[in-house]
This record gives sequence, structure tokens and C-alpha cells, in this order.
Amino acid sequence: MSNPPMYGELLPLDREVHKNLKLDTEQPVVGRVADQNSVFLAAVEFADACKEYPIVFVRAGNVAAEAKPAVAPLAVLGLRAGSNLFVDGDRWTGNYAPAYVRRYPFVMARLDDSSNNLAVCYDSKWPAFNETTGEALFKDGEPTEFLLNAKSFLENFEQEAERTRLICNLLVEMELLQDMRFEATLPNGEKFDVEGFLALDEKKYAELPDAKVLELHRNGLIALIEMHRLSMTNMNRLVAKYAV
Repeated sequence: MSNPPMYGELLPLDREVHKNLKLDTEQPVVGRVADQNSVFLAAVEFADACKEYPIVFVRAGNVAAEAKPAVAPLAVLGLRAGSNLFVDGDRWTGNYAPAYVRRYPFVMARLDDSSNNLAVCYDSKWPAFNETTGEALFKDGEPTEFLLNAKSFLENFEQEAERTRLICNLLVEMELLQDMRFEATLPNGEKFDVEGFLALDEKKYAELPDAKVLELHRNGLIALIEMHRLSMTNMNRLVAKYAV
């Protein structure tokens, strides 16, 4: 079981092993993402995220049984590796925190590569877990309301992640994404390039047949594409934040 960014060591929750486990929710979690310059973003989040963050796409392996690459959308939080411009100490400074961040310290994960079953896991390295203080995860051998709410959030996250995967597959199938680079000049005159991401191929998008445009409109992708396009103006806003 691999650990996604932000997470230390994942362990599946067990009602017997962890019957006394509690989570101190007063401990802020944003420090865990302070060195992440991007995080996964589900399609349902585009409307909120596009107001603050550039939304780009990156290659993420291959579509099963196909040669075409799979892609995933990311909210860009900084233009340098290890740089998150929206974390200030224990505080998230953006108006919208991506669900990827909000689900921490829990996550749904497969216990082994051969299984399709997802289990609720927790980051056992997160010191907010203890047996004395905070929200109990189990009571009388059953999940507490706190844990059930967390599980519901995780299940919704996985459903939206799957929907996002299908949307991205369609964008790849229609060849609407292309490699892009962003050249930035900081207020102090320093220049650097941001590479390794995909964005809308404006030429191919403009040349889509009417039938394809109608198809995109009816399945909601036109709106998502426009949010992505709008979000790219936030690249220059990130540059300006380096001067603050």
C-alpha cells in the first residue's frame, strides 16, 4: 500500500485494534501540505478552485488496456518544487481548500494491488492520533458518528475522483490537451520556467465539429473546460505572491 503525498504511514482502521484511538482535531493539518506545490483536484471542485488556483493536467500512467495516457487535474499552489504559497504556518490562506487536503488524516486505500475493496485508513505517523484526547473513532465496538462522517466524506471523494477520471479520459480521447510551459519573471527579475503540465489545446478546441461541441455541452464538459481556461490567469497571480 503506497502512501500518497501528505501521508506518512497508512494503516487500515480496525475496530478491535483501534478501539481506544482518538483524533485531536485541534492540531492543524495544513503544515502537512506546506511542501506540496500542487494537489489533486476533482472536477466538482473546479468552480471554487478556478477563482484562486491555476488548474492544470498531468500525465498519470496509462488508461487500462489502452495505449493512451491517463491524466489527472491538479490545483497549482506554487510555481517551485516544495513551495506552497497558500500555507502560512498553521493557516491555509486561500479561500478554498481542496478536498484532497481536507480529507487528511484519513484516506480510502486498497489493502493490496489485487483487491478492489477500499478500506478506511489513517496516517499512523500523525501525532494527533492518541488514546486520551480528542474525537473517539470507535465506541462499544462500533464506529462513532465522527468516524462515520469522515467515511462518508472519503466515499464521496472517491466517487468524484472516479467521475473526474472518466472526464479526463474523454479529454484525452478527443486530444484536447497539449504540453504547455509557463515562463515567469519574479519581481526581483529572476526568471524560471514551469513545465511538465498539460492544458487545453486552443486550436483543436476551436476546430471541434458542432456535434462534438454539443456533446461536450450536454455532458457538462464545456463548463469545466471554461473553468480551466479561466483558472490559467491565476498563474500570474502566483508570480505576484512571491513578492509578498
